[in-house]
Formats: sequence, structure tokens, C-alpha cells
Amino acid sequence: MARRTAGAGDGSIAGTADIVIVGAGHNSLVSAAYLAAAGLEVIVLEARDVIGGNTVTEELTLPGYRHDSCSSAHVLLQSNPLIRDDELDLGRYGLSYTHPDPAVVMRLRDGSSLVMHRDPSATAKEIAVRSARDAQAYLRLHEEWETDLKAPHGRWNAGTLDPRARADDRRYAELRERSAFEVVHDRFVDDGVRDFLLWLSFATIQRPDRAGTGLLPFAITTGRSRFGWAVPIGGSGMLPQALARLVEDRGGSVLTGRPVEAVLVVDGRASGVRCAGGEVYAARRAVVSSAHVARLADMIEGAAAPAAALAANRAWRPGLTLFAVHLALRAGVRYPIPGGRSVEAVAGGLGSVAGLTEQIRAFDRGETYAADPWILVVCPNAVDGTRAPDGHATCKLLTIAPYRLAGGRDWGVERERFAAALVTHAAAQVDGLDEASVLAVRPESPIDLERRNPHNAGGSCHGGEFVADDGTTVPGWSDAALLPGLYPTGATVHPGGSVSGRPGRNTARRVLIELGMDPAKVMGDE
Repeated sequence: MARRTAGAGDGSIAGTADIVIVGAGHNSLVSAAYLAAAGLEVIVLEARDVIGGNTVTEELTLPGYRHDSCSSAHVLLQSNPLIRDDELDLGRYGLSYTHPDPAVVMRLRDGSSLVMHRDPSATAKEIAVRSARDAQAYLRLHEEWETDLKAPHGRWNAGTLDPRARADDRRYAELRERSAFEVVHDRFVDDGVRDFLLWLSFATIQRPDRAGTGLLPFAITTGRSRFGWAVPIGGSGMLPQALARLVEDRGGSVLTGRPVEAVLVVDGRASGVRCAGGEVYAARRAVVSSAHVARLADMIEGAAAPAAALAANRAWRPGLTLFAVHLALRAGVRYPIPGGRSVEAVAGGLGSVAGLTEQIRAFDRGETYAADPWILVVCPNAVDGTRAPDGHATCKLLTIAPYRLAGGRDWGVERERFAAALVTHAAAQVDGLDEASVLAVRPESPIDLERRNPHNAGGSCHGGEFVADDGTTVPGWSDAALLPGLYPTGATVHPGGSVSGRPGRNTARRVLIELGMDPAKVMGDE
């Protein structure tokens, strides 16, 4: 077990381990789990009284109604070797997933629905009702991903893409430089199908008309198709719980109520951290930090802030920020489908290309938009009965909204109005969100999301974005050259936000290599 002493808040050593990890979000816990599995002593320090960061399940509305407060789908994580190859045997620690079919039901602007199945050919049949050409384009998109793009995408996630040495990496990089909007409109002709593909492409909350998003229609569409909505049974918080159990099983510690305020540097090397209460945790070999990389420069004590940390601070922007409405419902949400029937689904989509375009324009003006907004509807009770009692359900509506409202308006007032407008808009298109069905509502503005987790700076739950001097925008900071012994991880580090576990796994690999240990003992090559 990592050694701990009382620590009186006077700068005395409260604990010592090989690796001290700042934060217990899912990425830092992924790092901790791999490092512990490799035989290193690990201490994880979390500021809040719960672990998980944005991967948490909590009672937000009524007792017994368990909501995923931020993340809900773990789709990107499924292709991470952590889960794909079961590298850490997390099922042993209580983690299990179900992969729903249908994956998504998309309500279209003409009042019809498009059902996305896990079988691409079944979805193509749905699309063919609208456009035979688009049905074939949908199948080609899947084929192209499998044959040409999936392997380079894995290398990009791992930070090993090499367009100079590999032809497929070069083609992948070229496609990434296009925008999602361009790719969707080049390949598909029907307005409803375009609405569906762009709705999917917006899942990582990046502007779809921006260069650099051209891979999203491929990566997100094929991922949703292959894995469905990838629901963790028991809630999103089951992932960090399983990782923490592994760490503790391997002799490490995961401690809550320990907000870290400084990374301590001795003789040019990170040697530990100091918490807000004054207690110090010493690191024999390394410090891993999931603190917001744009704030890391202000946390370094005992040395000048490294140039990479200062550059990250200058380059960071919150990007598009989020607004959530958590609902306790009498029953699950159902979506009308052809033939006068309806279907229950974990995930539903509302919105259109035109609506999303107007919503982003409104966002840039500091205004909310509820006429035809992009909305993700998540109701996990469709496959997981643990979320609410007595056959009832939890539900979340997610969209974008500005952190600062134009005209000096106050989110304390606007929050309820905008939430009501979103629920009314959604209730007109799906069943189960009418006034009689809603038991309780808890809206959260971008300001509320920031208060919930300081890592959600500016209301950005996906880590925001970084704008280089040449105007290039990337979702995660890739320059990890900080101080010796200091390794950043988390949503602000390449490849960016969402529940992918990639920043955590990449960081663990780098730590092991630089400590002269063989990563192959706990992970594969990717």
C-alpha cells in the first residue's frame, strides 16, 4: 500500500508513492490503473468528494433517480485497447457494457424518423427509403473506414500517426483537414440524411464547418454503428469505480477531498504536490496531472513555468459550451417510427443542418436558440433498469449555449426559461416528455457545469480547444514537453475530450517508457 501519514496541513509529508496523480477523472484513473498494474505504487488525489470528474452518476433530481451528470455514452472507449482487448480485466472490478440496438433514432424536420441500427445494411435500408444513392454512400463510408481509415485513426489517437512514412496515414491526415460539413455534403444528397450524418458528427461538440473535423463523419458514425450507445450498466460512474478498485487492489490509494494547488519541483524535476490544506504528497518517480493543461503553468512551484505550459495557456479557448437538462420521468422516451408504431431507444437526435448552423450563429452572438436546435436525448433506462425506481426513468437533453449571455442577462433567470423551451421543443417530437410525464427537472447552464467541475472551464465539458498562431484549431494539446517527471493527461491533452480513455492510456505508456519499463507488460502496441 502507498505509505500515508496524518499530514497536519503544515507542509509535512502526508504520503509518498512512486507516482502521484492529480485528479480522479477517468483519464487520470486509466493512467493510474496501468501504472499500478505495471507494479508501481500510486496515489491519486481528487479535489471533490466523488471520483470520476465528468464520468459520474449522481442523484440530481429525486431520490433514487441516478443521472449521468456529464458523460453518458462510452462509445469512443470501446475501440480503446483498454476495453477492446480487455487489457486490465475491468469486468473483474464491476464494469460491464450493453450495446443497444437501435443505436440512435433521429427525428427529421419533415416529421419522419430515421433509425440507426448497429447493422450498417439495416440502416442503409432505412436511408434507401429517402435516397438509394445515399444508402450506397452510407455503406461505402463504413467500408472506407474499415479498409483505409480505422488503422490510421488508432495511430492518431496514440500520437504515432506518420503521414510522411505511410500512404494511408497521409490520406487520413488529408481527410482530417477537411470539415465535417464538406464531407457530409459531398457524399450525401438527401436533406434528412445530411441532417442525420451531421448530427452524429457534432457529438464531440466541435464546429462542423471548421477544417480538422473531416474525419468525424467516419469515426463517429462507424463507432455508433458498431457499438450502439455503449451504456455502462449502473451508470457512467461505474468506469472510474472499476479503475479505482483496480488501483487499490494493486496497493495504491485513491483519496478524495484533496484539491491540489501546486506541483512541487526540486532540482528541475517534479517531486510531488501540495494540497490546498498544506499537506504534501511526495513522488519518488513522477507526477501525472489531469489539471487543466492551460492552468498548469500557474501550479508549478520551485521552477519557472515550462514554455509548453505557457503556450497552452495562451492557445486555449473554451470552444462550444454545453447546456444540460436532467429529467425524472414516469416512463422512458419513445420515438415515432413508420407504420404508426414507436420505439424506445437510449439515444435520440433532434435538429437539422440549418438549425445547427443558426444555433452556432446565435451562440456566437451570446444568445440561446430553441427553434430547431441540435439536441441529444439520452434515456438509459431503455437498457438499464438500475437508473430509476418503479419502472420510472431518467433522461437528459444536451445542447450548446453560450457561457456569457448577450445584454447582461443572468443565467440564474435564463436557465429555467431555456430549459422549458428545450423540453417543450423535444416533447413535440417524441413521446414521454409531456408535462404529465415529467416528475422533476434540473437544468444546468455552462456556469453550473463549471461549478460542478473546475475542469469544465468556461462551461466546456470536452476540454475546449487550442488555437495555434497560424489559426489551426485542435481539440487536445499535444506538446507534452513540460518538466522532467511531470506528465499531463485528461481532456485537455491529445486527442481531447469525450470518454475515450486515450489521453490516460497514452500518458501511462509515456511514463513507463521514460522510467525504463516495458509497456508491453500491461498494454499492446497501439
